[in-house]
Amino acid sequence: MNKKEVSEIRKNFSDKSGFFVMERVLTGFVDAEKNVRCIQSRSCVTMPVDEHDVYDETLKKVLSTNIGKAFIEYEFPNDAYSEGGQQELLYSLLKSELKDEEICERFITHIAENIAYESPFAVITAYCSYTVRRKNKKDEYSGEDQIYRYILTAICPVSTPKDGFIFDSEANRIVKKLNTELIINRSPSDGFLYPVFSNRSPDVNHVMYYTKNIKEPNISVVEDVLGCNFTLSAEDEKNSFQSILKSVVGDDLDYMVIKTVNEKLLDVVDENRDDTDSAVIDSSKLKDILTDIGVSAERTNMTQPVYEKICGSVPLTASNLVDSKTVLSSDGITVNIKPSATDKVRTSVVNGRRCLLIDIDDPTININGLPVTLE
Repeated sequence: MNKKEVSEIRKNFSDKSGFFVMERVLTGFVDAEKNVRCIQSRSCVTMPVDEHDVYDETLKKVLSTNIGKAFIEYEFPNDAYSEGGQQELLYSLLKSELKDEEICERFITHIAENIAYESPFAVITAYCSYTVRRKNKKDEYSGEDQIYRYILTAICPVSTPKDGFIFDSEANRIVKKLNTELIINRSPSDGFLYPVFSNRSPDVNHVMYYTKNIKEPNISVVEDVLGCNFTLSAEDEKNSFQSILKSVVGDDLDYMVIKTVNEKLLDVVDENRDDTDSAVIDSSKLKDILTDIGVSAERTNMTQPVYEKICGSVPLTASNLVDSKTVLSSDGITVNIKPSATDKVRTSVVNGRRCLLIDIDDPTININGLPVTLE
């Protein structure tokens, strides 16, 4: 799924859209010892509006438009649809419309037994349908609508609020309250969408995985719950790219090289901003970038073997490699530089000492919030 397709599903994830229906909700609670304490499947038709709204709010957060970082597409391996496979379980759950008690129990139990989670959590799964309106070449509705049916799952952590003091109106005094309620967080830590919405049609061979923690996604959800092969996270892609850059450029790696490479990456992202698919960087594009900024041929010729050693043949998502600001750090010193000010900073040797130089256009600067004029 690309950003446009996710945006379409997210935009219409509401009864107010006229094309969307959340038909049924399956919920399950798993304690810290991985015991499934309850499973319930309910129709949304008779559900109170305020309760329905909470499900809407929680599940919609899984439909993140941050493609490639928070919301990542995975393909099921060939054996995933065999009997007892993860894809077969999801497909069976989809076809049952969350009405088959045995399949629902198998699904919740499968998550409980395979997810790496140290605290209690709740599983919320909705069976939804979205009417996909087709248009002809004149951008007019053709009348050939298709129903996209899918399940959306949110895995939500559960916590106990901290103890505190409350006002007891009956005793007319302040007392300490011991909290024992298990509160389900409305912000899912993980989730997934099945099947994916690709080319405005369902694709049962792929699944979208959501993570709240981009830097540390829950690999067990991808590999053990969904049965897919985990790929590099956004943070992993960035770390891999930095390793490639250090190995290829070597001692020539300096402030100007890092700054200019980041600018080139920004250009790639901007040039492909309107494309449905995310822009990527492979060994060939990286070599072109390094050549353009003046890195020697001796160094750039190392790009392909170094890239393949670290990343194989897998391209990296360009937007995951871009830094929104430049951070210079040394012992006891950290300088944050916005993209608009990178040209005002340079490194140099002054009187035999290595120095960081910053051009100041305005003679007045702020130090700890206080204005100081540089003479």
